[in-house]
Amino acid sequence: MHKKIKYGLAILTFSLFSFSQAYAQEQNLQQRIANKGTIYVGTEGAYAPYTFHDKSGKLTGYDVEVTRAIGKELGVKVEFKETQWDAMFAGLNSERFDMIANQIVLSTPERRAKYSIATPYCYSGAVVAARQDAHINSWNDIKGLFAAQTLKSNYTQIARQHGANLVNVAGLANSLQLVKQKRVDITVNDSLAILDYINTVPHSGLKIVLRSEHKEGSGLVLLKKNTAALAPINKAIQTLQENGTLKRIGMQFFGQDVSIE
Repeated sequence: MHKKIKYGLAILTFSLFSFSQAYAQEQNLQQRIANKGTIYVGTEGAYAPYTFHDKSGKLTGYDVEVTRAIGKELGVKVEFKETQWDAMFAGLNSERFDMIANQIVLSTPERRAKYSIATPYCYSGAVVAARQDAHINSWNDIKGLFAAQTLKSNYTQIARQHGANLVNVAGLANSLQLVKQKRVDITVNDSLAILDYINTVPHSGLKIVLRSEHKEGSGLVLLKKNTAALAPINKAIQTLQENGTLKRIGMQFFGQDVSIE
């Protein structure tokens, strides 16, 4: 093919792609859902069993599959955009994606003022993971200990509230590695994620030393400007709850239904 023709086709393809992106941005999220368009979802891709890559390299996990099921129910295409946890909200703020699916809890007034959350599809609580030889019997015991935490996580807030010294990391895998290497003492994180790791890596040398009795619900997080889109999303989640889809996905990744408190 002639170079000029190939160059012209490349420009045309790029122009069409740019046009489709611009058109998608011109429509708000509610309109794109109504028009059966594409919704863009931010996720970490490295937070098993919620969002991770399986042995074949496919992106999967509880949050990922629930989001796909919601998309199917809505009749829209779901496109995931992977990013590190501490960049997740920045990506949402800049509208790089429409929502986040990554075990998000709107636990602070600051988050609740800026973001909206769909009907929770998962309930879990905080735990403290430490090495097998740790002697930690109460939340007061973590005061002064070094905790590996992602900067903007609600679990980081819990560690801070109880007086732990924070060591910033990129994600849960990094946190657990630092604990194993004795570079930090603990990490505070999601009970189901920690339990999944300990079950998957039986000789990790780690254990859960503390559990919070309080459970919080997590779900899809959107910007306040897209709150109108919550109605169809919540309706889809209700349908998935009633027809047993959420229970089925919970059984797949946890061996239990985690969609109920």
